Amino acid sequence: MKALILAAGRGERMRPLTDGTPKPLIEVRGKRLIDWHLEGLARAGVREVVVNTAWLEEQFPAALGDGARHGLAITYSFEGRDHGGALETAGGIAKALPLLGDAFWVVSGDVFVPDFRFDPADFQAFAESDALGQLWMVDNAPHHPTGDFGITADGLASRDAAPKFTWASIGLFRASLFADIPVGTSLALRPKLELALDQRRLRARKYDGRWTDVGTMERLAALNSTA
Repeated sequence: MKALILAAGRGERMRPLTDGTPKPLIEVRGKRLIDWHLEGLARAGVREVVVNTAWLEEQFPAALGDGARHGLAITYSFEGRDHGGALETAGGIAKALPLLGDAFWVVSGDVFVPDFRFDPADFQAFAESDALGQLWMVDNAPHHPTGDFGITADGLASRDAAPKFTWASIGLFRASLFADIPVGTSLALRPKLELALDQRRLRARKYDGRWTDVGTMERLAALNSTA
């Protein structure tokens, strides 16, 4: 298993805190957001992790090193250095493809999801399927009440199934979904999800554990006040 942690964003809504610190390096309950993911990935048996970076990207190698203290090998995909800025989610994945395998985990560096298990059995089942992606979905938060996708009875993401849930920014993906994106292209993930959905090759599963999109100072304060 390999994994990509998305850590390239600017974190505009959390300024001025993110003027000097990338959002994944902000501390939540005593440790950096990204460390929660690194520990979870290591527990699950992942040994190779790619971290994509852009904003204040020099801070990531300085903070995380080569990953050895987590039992991991961390490689960095420098979008700022190589392309002048973040490439959005699909563009960032496309740039990192040479560092990833045919199937890989993707998790956003700015979500707090301490109980999620990057299950090797889920990875194996996905790798042996014809799916292009598998999304973990959560109940809709107040700031995103309409959700993203529903889940059909046979476990596929759907525009029409009710109720709709919010993508937890955790998923499994196949390299072929992004192989046609020229390296350096800035591209959001949604068009690729729509493509996989139209082919009935986008799976979805509900996740009921703790989850927070740490997107505002208020949400950060709420997490730290209940530590």
